[in-house]
Amino acid sequence: MSRFVRTSKFRHVFGTAAKYENCFDNVKVSANAWDTNLVKVNPLFVAINWNAGGGGAFAVIPHKNVGKISDGIPLYRGHTAPVLDTDFATFNDYVIASGSEDSKVMIWNIPEELGEPESPDIAPVAKLNGHGRKVGHVLFHPVADNVLASTSADLTVKLWDIEKGQEKQTLQGFVDFIQSISWNYNGSLLATTCRDKKLRIFDVRSGNVVQEASSHQGIKGSRVVWLGDTERMVTTGFSKMSDRQLFLWDSSNLDKPLKSIMVDTSSGVLMPFYDNDLKILDGNIRYYEFENDDLFFLTEYKSSEPQRGMALMPKRGVNVTECEIARAYKVSSNTIEPISFVVPRRSDAFQSDLFPPALSGEPALSADEFFDGKNSKPKTISLEHGFQAKEKKEFVSSAPKEEEPVAQTPKTEKEYQDAYHQLRQENDDLRNQLAQRDVTIRALTIQLEQLKTGSS
Repeated sequence: MSRFVRTSKFRHVFGTAAKYENCFDNVKVSANAWDTNLVKVNPLFVAINWNAGGGGAFAVIPHKNVGKISDGIPLYRGHTAPVLDTDFATFNDYVIASGSEDSKVMIWNIPEELGEPESPDIAPVAKLNGHGRKVGHVLFHPVADNVLASTSADLTVKLWDIEKGQEKQTLQGFVDFIQSISWNYNGSLLATTCRDKKLRIFDVRSGNVVQEASSHQGIKGSRVVWLGDTERMVTTGFSKMSDRQLFLWDSSNLDKPLKSIMVDTSSGVLMPFYDNDLKILDGNIRYYEFENDDLFFLTEYKSSEPQRGMALMPKRGVNVTECEIARAYKVSSNTIEPISFVVPRRSDAFQSDLFPPALSGEPALSADEFFDGKNSKPKTISLEHGFQAKEKKEFVSSAPKEEEPVAQTPKTEKEYQDAYHQLRQENDDLRNQLAQRDVTIRALTIQLEQLKTGSS
């Protein structure tokens, strides 16, 4: 048996959960069961799908506001049904998008100061209408400014220019719900997983499927993540026997996975995250190093507290002075817990091998350039001097405003009579619908009792 130990500078990386006082407590996490991560993070804020009555809502919490969250925290309301997903804009830390069961996508400006508890809730700056059913995922483009992808239960993916409020492209060909999406490095391709157990890759400008393959055959959620500037992807999912799996794919040839890993047997959905600078794949929470078309297991972070969702801090927001190579935000029942992953080093000098140039907060393309067919690699920055917050840039959308319906007040006696007869007719129609449902329920009850009698 070989005693050779593979060399890796990440061999001794370890994860440390934040102390209680540095966690976000009293978080009203949404109880909706749609398969998303529930939480998103950028260098300034944490966003969480909120459990709120009277429609849908989410909260945006500054990192400095750790501790117990006030019950009166201002919420981002506007949706008329539960919020299913959010995503911070790639190139503006003060802009966030949301998707909801009400079939709408909304764009929001984040105030620099949230104000005191019980202050008014925040209103959206743009509403994007186009989907016919609930919106399950929203994801900003990695290179082009103001470009957003959204998925829906109407079995489409739509691409938007959020500044103009325009739908620019619709990706079709799905036969069941879309479970996850991931952009490639320059944003020219979009990978999707679907409940029909298919992995698809789309050319987003033409709208065509360029690759398609059968993936994980289990019925539970499957995820996909592109491995940075390579042509490789990783999917996570379940086998028919409910074993959790991890597949490595060559995006140019999906005939079969390059590597298949049986992780374990568990019911939790694996949430993959990839660090292109370090070639490390994180998932629930195990670390794999990607090298030479293979995945090498490093170690794992264990906790007795189950997780409902997770988000990874963009690399430009980590603490380089502490050799923090990643920071995850784990959602449990009512807490968001930061978990810091550190490579132990004795030197206080900047560790350039751990922190190569990272993705910056500056776009390489405009939305018009991207939709005209231009490609570009993302811009990068040095992390030697740590995170530098930029001055807030207010987002302004030229999307047409949604007009609120205005009730017409009757003015003449005839208008009053017409309004009365219309309301009476609506009331009679509702009574008839209820009566028909009562008849259906009684008939089904009789059939059920007959079936029980027959089986006995």
